[in-house]
Amino acid sequence: MSNSQMTMTLAQAVREGRRFWASEYGAALWQAQRACLGPLCESRFGSHSLQLGMAARLTDMCPIRHAMSWSPTRALAQDDAALVCDPSALPLPDESLDLVLVHHLLEVMPNAHHLVREAARVTRDDGILVMMGWNPFGVDVLGHLSPTSRRRWPCKGHWRRSSRLREWLAFVDFEIDRVDYCGFRLPGGHIHNLGLETLGRRYNLPIGGCYLIVARRKQIPVHPVRTMLRRDTMTSNSWLGPAALHRNERTRRARAQAHDDRMAEVD
Repeated sequence: MSNSQMTMTLAQAVREGRRFWASEYGAALWQAQRACLGPLCESRFGSHSLQLGMAARLTDMCPIRHAMSWSPTRALAQDDAALVCDPSALPLPDESLDLVLVHHLLEVMPNAHHLVREAARVTRDDGILVMMGWNPFGVDVLGHLSPTSRRRWPCKGHWRRSSRLREWLAFVDFEIDRVDYCGFRLPGGHIHNLGLETLGRRYNLPIGGCYLIVARRKQIPVHPVRTMLRRDTMTSNSWLGPAALHRNERTRRARAQAHDDRMAEVD
């Protein structure tokens, strides 16, 4: 796919996505996601963050000083801090962001694994990568399976399991720290049911409409290198370990005792 085709595809997806998030259901779901993301964001500090998606910014809850958003075109940019680019080729240095949030963009992104690779690349070693997407085992799965509904938001696109994203993250040396679910409702019901939302989040039931994946860069354990030192100046064969030391000591004492016994006989 050429860059111009990619830009047109993403621009259309952004326009459709923004209409959904501005709807009553979309706004209620956004609030549920904000409540789920809040405890994680409020404890994050740093210099830079980035949100890749169509909805209003969720990273504004973080104390991170510089929060950036993304847009496929300048005309669709909603603020001056928007990064206008192909999200699979971010014009940012390696490991430059403290928080990266990919919000429902993987479902509609061509070659979505390229986006995961780029999001991981720009995340700092001590930063976090957060991905929000539609849960293929959630209450909205019936709509997603319908050929008619799959052409409309929120059911369109490719819904991926968290296990699939785990494989992609492992390829870029990231690992999933936790998976949370939100957007709980009864089939055909509304998401305003706070009691159901509270119950679902308390037990983290894997039937919520959305999942929230928190991933971190894998930390390679550092093992100290043990060197084998000869301490011949202390005792012979001491490099063999404590057992040899004890054995040598017993031999020395036995010889000293035998010498004492012989001296006693002479006397």
